[in-house]
Amino acid sequence: MNIRNYAAAALLLGSMALPMAVQARDLSCKMTFQLKGWSIFYKTATGSGTVTCSNGQSMHVRLRAKGGGLTFGKTEVDHGIGRFTGVDSIADIKGHYANAEAHAGAEKSADAQVVTKGSVSLALSGKGRGWNLGVAFGAFIIE
Repeated sequence: MNIRNYAAAALLLGSMALPMAVQARDLSCKMTFQLKGWSIFYKTATGSGTVTCSNGQSMHVRLRAKGGGLTFGKTEVDHGIGRFTGVDSIADIKGHYANAEAHAGAEKSADAQVVTKGSVSLALSGKGRGWNLGVAFGAFIIE
């Protein structure tokens, strides 16, 4: 095999690998969840959810949120939705995400925030009940 054949083979293999690499980043994952928590300077919440991905994989997860700031309240989210970006594999969703939030609500409330972990981001939204007021920083943990 001469140099031209090696170059052609490398080009062919490279062009085949590129769509597979792009496809891996195109994995779409969504999480449905419920979360309950409280805050008095220290903020804590626990819950559970299910992550499903466009490749057919799914995983049940435990959720925790913790942090602190000038925050007071008690909240409950029943029908939360999360959308992940930057995911190569469903295993990428586990871990500690950084978050910062300002919140205020009474009785029925809605919340939306984005948390990040390296190149993976998670946009969270949900409706719930309770009351809260404040600014908090901390971690959103998926196990």
